[in-house]
Amino acid sequence: MAAIGTIPSTISLLSALDHIGETIMIADTSYNITWMNSEACRLLAEVSPLYGIDNCEEIIGMNMDLFHKVPKHQREMMSKLKDIHRSRINIRDEFVTDIVITPIIAEDSRIDGYIIMLMDVTTQAEEQARTKKLLKELSIPMLHIWDKTIALPLIGEFDKMRSNELIATVLTECANKDIEYVLVDLSGITEFENQVRYQIQMMTDSLSLIGTSCILVGISPKLAMSIVQLQSGTPTFSSAYSGLQYIMAKQKE
Repeated sequence: MAAIGTIPSTISLLSALDHIGETIMIADTSYNITWMNSEACRLLAEVSPLYGIDNCEEIIGMNMDLFHKVPKHQREMMSKLKDIHRSRINIRDEFVTDIVITPIIAEDSRIDGYIIMLMDVTTQAEEQARTKKLLKELSIPMLHIWDKTIALPLIGEFDKMRSNELIATVLTECANKDIEYVLVDLSGITEFENQVRYQIQMMTDSLSLIGTSCILVGISPKLAMSIVQLQSGTPTFSSAYSGLQYIMAKQKE
């Protein structure tokens, strides 16, 4: 979709880019860096010494090849770029960042240059600490709380990588030990958006395939607004006690 509306004549486009608050650079079709905003200059003042550059001003006019271990590979990727490109990169083993490269396409479909953005820049140490935290959260205890029943408290972020690992572990445990019910406690989940809802749906469906029923507990009023969109008809309760009472009653039937 094309941009809409008009920009007031009192506002400079370059000034607007400078006030976005993100690291933004512009390169020409030869991949030479021609402009950067003040946020990019602030960040690159820290990064430039890693490349033997005294200050960010020296980067203007330099080629993007400088920042790549294999420039030929990068140029091949750029030559085929027709849309936004995103990737996670490591800067001299000191920083980790998400790079977003967007071709500036003219009305005749010709590429006039590129916008480069560095997002979520962290030090290598900070990235390792974050990864360690996620791995720690991944080690979720599966508690045997009742006959053929385990409790699974979910804590923290619940992204795709973490949920896939968790589902594989739970399926193995249930298959090996003939588990009939998994009590999933959601009270520790920090967010419950579309991706999380999809992963919970996948867990309940996967457990169902091996004959194990999933019971969701710890449903707050906020979570309830999202959880109703699950398609499996999974039993849900506000407390673990109510969920366990439900399981005990089902086992007596």
